[in-house]
Amino acid sequence: YAMLLSLIFLIVLVAAIVGFVFRHEIKTNFESNLNLALKDYNVTADRHSEAVDTIQRTLHCCGVQNYSDWERTEYFSQRGIPRSCCKSQNDCSEEDLKDPNKAKLKVFVDGCFFLVTSTMESKMSIVAGISFGIACFQLIGIILSCCLSRYITNNQYEMV
Repeated sequence: YAMLLSLIFLIVLVAAIVGFVFRHEIKTNFESNLNLALKDYNVTADRHSEAVDTIQRTLHCCGVQNYSDWERTEYFSQRGIPRSCCKSQNDCSEEDLKDPNKAKLKVFVDGCFFLVTSTMESKMSIVAGISFGIACFQLIGIILSCCLSRYITNNQYEMV
C-alpha cells in the first residue's frame, strides 16, 4: 500500500513539475488551437465551434486577441462575426455583424486568449493549495502504512 501511494505521489509530483516547466508551451499550444478553431468555425455545430461559442459567451470575449480576428476567417465572409460575441442577443443583427465598424459597438471587443489564461492563472493558487493538501494526506498515508507494516513485522513472532 505504501509503495502504491508513493508511486501515485511521484506521478502527481512529476506532472506538476512538467506542467510548471512547460506552461509557456501550453499557452502557445492553446493559442494556436484557438486560432485553428476560429479558422474552422462553422454552423454545423461541431465540438470545436461549440467550445468557441461557450468560451465567448461565458467570458464575454470575442476572437483570440480581439474581435477583429474573425475578419480573417471564412465564416466572417459568409455570416460575419458569430452571435456568441454579441453583448446583447436582441440588439445584434446579421448586418451589424458583417460590418466590423458597426460590430465594434455590438460585440465584446476583448480577446479570449488573454481572458482564459488570466482566469487560469488566477485559479492556480486554489489548485496548488488543494494539490498540496492531497499530497500531505498521501504522505501521511505512506508514513502510517510503513509504521503499520513495521509493527506487523516486529510482532509476527509473538503471535505464534
